[in-house]
Amino acid sequence: MIYLVLSILISTGLFVIFKYFGIYKVDILKAIFINYIVAFILGFTFAERDFSVVEIPNQSWFIGALFLGALFVSIFFVMAVTAHKNGVSVASVAGKMSVVIPVFFGVLLYNESLTVLKVVGIVIALIAVYLTSVKEDKITAQNAGLLFPILLFFGSGTIDTTLKYIETNFVDKADVSIFSGSLFVIAAFFSGVILIIKTFRKKEKFGIKNYFAGLILGVPNYFSIVFLIKALQTEGFESSTLFTMNNVGIVIVSTLLGILIFREQFTLKNKLGVVLAILGIIIVALA
Repeated sequence: MIYLVLSILISTGLFVIFKYFGIYKVDILKAIFINYIVAFILGFTFAERDFSVVEIPNQSWFIGALFLGALFVSIFFVMAVTAHKNGVSVASVAGKMSVVIPVFFGVLLYNESLTVLKVVGIVIALIAVYLTSVKEDKITAQNAGLLFPILLFFGSGTIDTTLKYIETNFVDKADVSIFSGSLFVIAAFFSGVILIIKTFRKKEKFGIKNYFAGLILGVPNYFSIVFLIKALQTEGFESSTLFTMNNVGIVIVSTLLGILIFREQFTLKNKLGVVLAILGIIIVALA
């Protein structure tokens, strides 16, 4: 349970950091690139066994890490486009509602329990995610379409599902840091390629604040993945329960921090969403 709590707190910290990125006008792509470099250095530094970099491509989980690393960068851009075209609320809802995908595959692939109580808890949690994430935007996107929200929904769900599958079948407990570091070095490569193309086109300087922003982001980003994987490896903790509690927990804590730190508006829908989220988590935990 401690790893789940840490995953929720660290992941929520990422949302706070991104909020400050907007305030200080940080170039997110540049910060993300530096963040991935920091994260993979941490992964290899905290490795729980001796290893050689040249052995990584021969690991059974390498192809999965390659897929996930590319997907990390792709979904980041989809999230950015969704937030721009459809609004931040739509992006938040699409990302968090995707929890139904790993829950479905948890039941299908790993024979996890699906009791009436658990289904009720998950449905309540999904309603809570929607109500808590919806903001009264002053500007609504016109004719934005559903393509990018749908891509974000399936992409986010695919990341969680793939992470669970690789962790279950290929990643030893002693390889969590090495696997996580490999994910980030692959993501750093793809984001670096995109950054180089963008830099040549616009011929803009990197900017010292983007370096510092990436350094700040890299540490919690690394630990958010490590703690999630370790939570998935906890005996007797079903992934369908864990992903539901993790996503809803992040929504609750990030919403409360948004109110306390950034003085965000808290509508009646948001209040009802938080209450339902807590109820949903209790029901899923009991189930």
